[in-house]
Amino acid sequence: MRIEMEPIGIFYTEETDIPRHWSISEARGKIVIDPAYQQGLRDVEEGQQIVVLFYFHKSPSFTQDLLIQKPPHKDRSFGVFSICSPRRPNPIGFSVLRVTGIRENVIDVENIDMIDQTPILDIKPNIAGS
Repeated sequence: MRIEMEPIGIFYTEETDIPRHWSISEARGKIVIDPAYQQGLRDVEEGQQIVVLFYFHKSPSFTQDLLIQKPPHKDRSFGVFSICSPRRPNPIGFSVLRVTGIRENVIDVENIDMIDQTPILDIKPNIAGS
C-alpha cells in the first residue's frame, strides 16, 4: 500500500526559540491555507482549540536504531511510539493550538511547537472527552 499526501497549507512564524511541545508553549504563528481549501475554514472560530497535523519536513530519515530514543529532557530512553520525537517511521506531528484570529485563508495561532514553513496536512477540532 502506498499513501500519498499533499499539504493543505504552510505554517509560518518569526519565533526562533520554539518550545519542544505545544503544551508548554506561548509562542505564536500563523497557518496559511491553500485558497482551494479556504471554504473548509468556515466555523473555525477565534478562541477555539484546533488539532493541527503536520509533516516534520526537516527531520532526518528514520532508521531502525531510532526505535529507542532518549529525549533531551528525560533521564532514560523510550520507545519512539511513547514519545513526541520528530524522528519517526512516518514523520507526522500534531499540535493542539489556540486560534487567536482568522481572516480569509489565514489562521493566527498560539501554543506552537512547529518551525517556520512547516507543511500542514490537516486541521481538526479539538474535542475534549466527557
